Amino acid sequence: MTDPRVDTYINALPEWQQDICRQVRDLVHAADPEVEETIKFTNRPYFVLQGNVCALLAAKDHVNVFLYDGAIVPDPEGIITSGHDNKTARCVAFKQGERINERALKNMFQQIIANNRAGGWRKLKRDGLA
Repeated sequence: MTDPRVDTYINALPEWQQDICRQVRDLVHAADPEVEETIKFTNRPYFVLQGNVCALLAAKDHVNVFLYDGAIVPDPEGIITSGHDNKTARCVAFKQGERINERALKNMFQQIIANNRAGGWRKLKRDGLA
């Protein structure tokens, strides 16, 4: 299930950013077919399932993928590029020509979704489960 407003956001980007956004979009939907798309904060694409999973934000020379995980999802392959100590979201940034580690990113999406289904990362932290 795609949202035409997300298409509008992606289609307005340079081709290399469109490619990254489409790959991420496909990965988050592959992580769980129940993921829904929406727009928050006027124009930012969000992917949600019982809470935020991730968001896209294209910048001048990269695309940010914000992972809403409360910094509790393991990152064994070191794909997180910023926000390591952020209490809400961490970020994976992709520059033109960089390859997406699809397996690692999809695994993180699946863990975030599982955490959302378990009540969300805030609840998991509060209950000492993360």
